[in-house]
Amino acid sequence: MAGECAGVGAERKVMVAIDESDYSHYALTWVLANLKESITSSPLVIFMAQPPPRSSYTFSAPLGSARMYCPVSATPEFTNSVQENHKKLTMAFLEKAKEICASSGVKAETITEVGDPSTAICDAVQKFDISLLVLGERGLGKIKRALLGSVSNYCVQNAKCPVLVVKKPK
Repeated sequence: MAGECAGVGAERKVMVAIDESDYSHYALTWVLANLKESITSSPLVIFMAQPPPRSSYTFSAPLGSARMYCPVSATPEFTNSVQENHKKLTMAFLEKAKEICASSGVKAETITEVGDPSTAICDAVQKFDISLLVLGERGLGKIKRALLGSVSNYCVQNAKCPVLVVKKPK
C-alpha cells in the first residue's frame, strides 16, 4: 500500500555495537534513555567484536634509553591463550552491558563474533536482520580518522540498515 513504511508490523531489532570505550557505554545508555519505547517488543541486541588471531606479536625490550621492538612469531598455544583472554574480556563487557539494560527494565541479548570490528558489525547486521544499528562516535580527529579509518564511518557506508551514530557530549 502507498504510504506504508517497509517492515510495519514486523519485528524491529535494534543493535548497539560496543567496545571497551566510554563512547560505547554512552551510546548504550543513550539508547536506553531515548529509544526505550522502540525496544520493548524485541530484545535489544548488544554486539561486540573480538579481535582476530594474529600470527605475530611485537614486544618492546628496553635498550638503554631507547627501545627495541622485536616481532615474534606466535606459537599456537600463545595464540590460543590470547584468543581465550580476548573472549573472556568480551564476554565480561557484554555481561556488564546486559546488566545495565536489565537495570533499565530492558531485555537484551548479546552476540560476539571474531573479526575486524567494521566488517563484523556489518555482517552481524545482515545475519541477524537488524533494523537499526547504533554506534558511539569514537571522537577521532580528522587526521586519525583519515589514517586509521573509522568503524562508524565504515558502518554508515556499508551496513544494510539505518545507522545512528551517538556523539558523546564534550
